[in-house]
Amino acid sequence: MTETPVDEGPGLGLDAPSQPAAVETEYRVLARKYRPQSFTQLIGQDAMVQTLGNAIKRDRLAHAFLLTGVRGVGKTSTARLIAKALNCIGPDGEGGPTISPCGECEPCVAISEGRHIDVVEMDAASHTGVDDVREIIEAVRYSAVSARFKVYIIDEVHMLSKNAFNALLKTLEEPPPHVKFLFATTEVNKVPVTVLSRCQRFDLRRIPAERLVEHFRWVVGEEGAESDEEALALIARAAEGSVRDGLSILDQAIAHGTGGITAQQVRDMLGLSDRGAVRRLFGQLLEGDAQAVLATVQEQHDLGTDPAALFRGLLETCHGIVRSKVGGAADPALSSEERAAYADWAAGLGFGALHRIWQLLLKGLHEVETAPMPIEAAEMALLRIVHAAGMPDPGELAKKLENGEIAAASAPAAPGGAPGAGPEGAMPADFPALIAFLEAQGAHMMAVRLHDQVGLVRYAPPALVIKPLQPMGEDELREIAALLKDKTGAHWTVETSDGPAEPSLLEREKAAIDAERQSVLDSPMVKAAFEAFPDAELTDYKLAQGR
Repeated sequence: MTETPVDEGPGLGLDAPSQPAAVETEYRVLARKYRPQSFTQLIGQDAMVQTLGNAIKRDRLAHAFLLTGVRGVGKTSTARLIAKALNCIGPDGEGGPTISPCGECEPCVAISEGRHIDVVEMDAASHTGVDDVREIIEAVRYSAVSARFKVYIIDEVHMLSKNAFNALLKTLEEPPPHVKFLFATTEVNKVPVTVLSRCQRFDLRRIPAERLVEHFRWVVGEEGAESDEEALALIARAAEGSVRDGLSILDQAIAHGTGGITAQQVRDMLGLSDRGAVRRLFGQLLEGDAQAVLATVQEQHDLGTDPAALFRGLLETCHGIVRSKVGGAADPALSSEERAAYADWAAGLGFGALHRIWQLLLKGLHEVETAPMPIEAAEMALLRIVHAAGMPDPGELAKKLENGEIAAASAPAAPGGAPGAGPEGAMPADFPALIAFLEAQGAHMMAVRLHDQVGLVRYAPPALVIKPLQPMGEDELREIAALLKDKTGAHWTVETSDGPAEPSLLEREKAAIDAERQSVLDSPMVKAAFEAFPDAELTDYKLAQGR
């Protein structure tokens, strides 16, 4: 095929200069074809470009730069642009370092084509050893052959071995004036601090979804294709801030369809769940319709939807409802129907319910991803949400109990009797009474655990909020709730909190004993005895009756 020059447009440029019209070239994927050739084409990194521009104008260039960020945001492309900016001589051959390299002079062209002898690129993933770094150390002593600066670009620098880093330190700290080092990495935490301290660091940001949509729209136009906005928004969301990932998906989408890129096409290609089905399933979960939930899950499974993708769709729905409730900016990938549905749910659901659904969905996603039978795990996790949806909100229930709007739940079971046959048909009056009740019911171990290991945050039967003094997992909380239900006949909710709590009953008893002992030590008779016998110890005491 024959390639023609591509206009710069609002986004990324070419990976290499355009070939003459008569030259046949191989097809290049979009991620390479639309790489930036100037800083004006580098999207989403305005702060870094401004800093570099000011440094070049004021001749305050560092000898080493470290570029870090997630995949596909332009680290290696930026390193090549810096190399061009440092070595550009302008169309007339008289220019100096500039933030706007001309792209026409021999250094610019040679660097773009990857053939400049003084710009050396090294992949640290395949050149990890000290011998590879030793070659660089030996070469930096010699001046550049034809460029202003000799530039070393080391990609994925965190892959260098410890010895390789150590060998590079001295040269990196005091390189010859004609040498510049440009490092790129996705895992900056693996780069030694001794190296970080010798570099000027730039953190490249994820590209916002709105900016990616704008860029992808331009690329689609350049490619002579068509697409709808929702499809581009879905691709931008799937890219997660990475231009390269997004362009790879877009490349696949253009090849996938013949009549333009549609949202449904992108969903099918990426294995995303049908958003209409997800909304229908979310509504069924809220209604507590177990049969409808199972039917929808089976329907999506028959269509080839991954159960994990279904849960991710439900999580996105829950997140969208919460954002709608707090007035957050609308997701550009949402259709008008989705926005309307989210607004309706946001008006009818409280934050507590939404947060519980989120936690249950998150737990369900983990179970689906790790279970040997994903579809069964998905059904069980969703049925758990169905049953939770029918339970009253613990906070609202506690308020109603306190206000006397509803009677206390089922009474405690009498020893050896059925639930509801407890003393005066009421719940234990307070937390100590609850522990005494459990002891009387034969639940000695649980009574000791609640007595010794928890502080009380709120006691509003059948709701109990505690602050564990030792780590306590969800299984233990369910065990406590199940035992309380068995002994009282009521459905208890047992939760933990990190907020203020009363001391445990054991701590209160110890404090009372200490206070009593101190009162004995402070009595005039005991003080006089200690003054007469300084080496005496109080080993035991007995208070007189009435005290």
